[in-house]
Amino acid sequence: MAAAFIKLYPENPDPRRVNQIVEVLRQGGIIIYPTDTIYGMGCDIFNQKAIERVCLIKGVKPKKQNFSFICYDLSNIAEYTRALSTPVFKMMKKALPGPFTFILDANNKVPKMLNNKKKTVGIRVPDHSIPRTLVKELGQPILTTSIRDEDDVIEYSTDPELIYEKYKDLVDLVIDGGYGNNVASTVVDCTGDQIEVVRQGLGEMNEIV
Repeated sequence: MAAAFIKLYPENPDPRRVNQIVEVLRQGGIIIYPTDTIYGMGCDIFNQKAIERVCLIKGVKPKKQNFSFICYDLSNIAEYTRALSTPVFKMMKKALPGPFTFILDANNKVPKMLNNKKKTVGIRVPDHSIPRTLVKELGQPILTTSIRDEDDVIEYSTDPELIYEKYKDLVDLVIDGGYGNNVASTVVDCTGDQIEVVRQGLGEMNEIV
């Protein structure tokens, strides 16, 4: 059965449709959704079968893939990471919500399947009401991974209708939140002695440090 295709307006997401999407997540479904950068694919971080399906679609092994997840806010982040240093906390407070992914030391609440050998986790709080509303209603983070293949044409990752055509037989639901961006988030590693940018994306470090 083809995936559902649901239109949501970021300025005012329809609560009835939000509940419909959250129910799909609760039942182990995979969704594609807009963020403040590119469109993402994800599921409930505590549903192992859903994570396995995402890995199958991406053609990766769970332990080999550095998945990130979307939190609602900073207090939500603290549930899944070890204590943050004051400089890191201040930087994140300034940066979020925004187009950044922060790599942090994971605590035991992060599902083992998402915990790579380094025991780290990527965290996002996008400046976009749709994914944050979904996380808030679900009551826990959702997995996020880019749907853009590095060697593929970039176009399909910005137009929700093209995304739907490509993924409608692979996922359970695609959200049309309007055209997406075609630049990913800036990835910042906060696990070492020095804060390090490992991928430059939409977020500018000089605005948050």
